[in-house]
Amino acid sequence: MRSSYRRRIMIWEAWTFKNELGECGLTNVLEKAKAFYELENFEFEQVGGHDGGRNLVYVCKQNGEKKYVLRVSALGDRTMEDYEAETEFVHYLAEKGAPVADVIPSKNGRLVERLEDSMECFISLFAYARGILLYENGYRYREGAPISELFYNMGKTIGAIHRLSKQYQPAHQRQQYFDKYNMEYIGKIIPDAYAELKAAIADRLEKFHALPMDAESYGLVHFDFSDGNYHVDLSDGTITTFDFDNCIYCWYMFDLAHLWTHGVGWSMWLEDGEARLKYMKEQYFAVVLEGYRSETSLPENLLEQLQLFIDMVQIEGIVDEFECAAREGEEPDPEDIEDAITCLVENIPYAGIGVEL
Repeated sequence: MRSSYRRRIMIWEAWTFKNELGECGLTNVLEKAKAFYELENFEFEQVGGHDGGRNLVYVCKQNGEKKYVLRVSALGDRTMEDYEAETEFVHYLAEKGAPVADVIPSKNGRLVERLEDSMECFISLFAYARGILLYENGYRYREGAPISELFYNMGKTIGAIHRLSKQYQPAHQRQQYFDKYNMEYIGKIIPDAYAELKAAIADRLEKFHALPMDAESYGLVHFDFSDGNYHVDLSDGTITTFDFDNCIYCWYMFDLAHLWTHGVGWSMWLEDGEARLKYMKEQYFAVVLEGYRSETSLPENLLEQLQLFIDMVQIEGIVDEFECAAREGEEPDPEDIEDAITCLVENIPYAGIGVEL
């Protein structure tokens, strides 16, 4: 659920950040970033607003070739510890061979640099991910290869990340799932007018609390693995993942359920709901799981609760929409949340893929 409303809010937040800094302040930040990372001879191209974007992002080019991605973060909802934990995890994954865009240390040896001039901001530099976004190719997969190859590689990629996460011993800590997803916080962010929704979320949270949290089931996950956060090399199908900005300690099944909900578009060419559901189960998710299992194991008792984790993904999306609306002092656009709310309140399975909402 990365809506046009959220995109507008995130563009507004980036504009607010730039406006508060002023052109002079932003220029100063970028000049310091160039010095931190020895990018004086690079051309900076700002990436436009995009769904889920929450930072100022620049592609750093040299001789016309894309080399790095510079991220400037200043929303005020992350601490230095949060950014250090994120970048430490990404750097660990890259060093262990996972298909992720690595973090590039500054000349000071830091994965995150903090500036405190006119306002506090955090800067990190990442390798430019090999390949392109799928939408840049009109969602056409590489010529001569079956779409099942993409599904398999998606599962394999997230499986590699999870395999390494199970061995990970961090120096810095990210949030745990229940640090944020609890009724005290959700009760504040979602108005009482949504009483049925809040009751449905409370019911799911009770079920989440009963889930196992052992090392094979629960760990640091991407939490936003979708086609906006990885590149595909159309020469060989290789996937390179980026944007771990939302990474959190959660159940590994969340990332797989997220793949389900964000993969429904591959079945929408089928007009019949039953046929779409069959495609999703047999042609899509079964292949995703095959790729995943080529890297790591998956507890069957959690896989059997796929529907519960799909609900978890929908709750994340709904909470995110209310958070974005709260920053504007408004309520979310009903069109952005009504389907997910209906599925949660009325217990409609599989995010409604098998029915017409």
